[in-house]
Amino acid sequence: MAKKILLIEDDDTLRENLADFLILKGQYQVEKAEDGLKGLEKLKKEEFDLVITDITMPYVSGIGIITVIKREKPDIPVVAITGYGEEVANLAQEREADAVLSKPLDHQKMLDLLESLLSKGGEDGT
Repeated sequence: MAKKILLIEDDDTLRENLADFLILKGQYQVEKAEDGLKGLEKLKKEEFDLVITDITMPYVSGIGIITVIKREKPDIPVVAITGYGEEVANLAQEREADAVLSKPLDHQKMLDLLESLLSKGGEDGT
């Protein structure tokens, strides 16, 4: 069964390209949100296996998204993406993001990471 991913990214082109890429892999169902506020609305209404969020966005930042998820749904892995360097990445990790990827994204690295995070949730690791 396809894993359900919430992709929160304010850059229209990146959001659409990344969603298309993940969907074409055939193992992911992707819901998209163009800002943190819409992402939080979707999180309240639907269940997700994993969240990918940009860190720097209008309304609610990716840091805010990570904070809410880790408080309310701590079992959902969160991958933060950023084009703003190490300081922002460190802040995401302090808020317990499961991983931080830098833009431009390495698609194979991201796929490997998603597979690893999603397999942890469904298995006991042995």
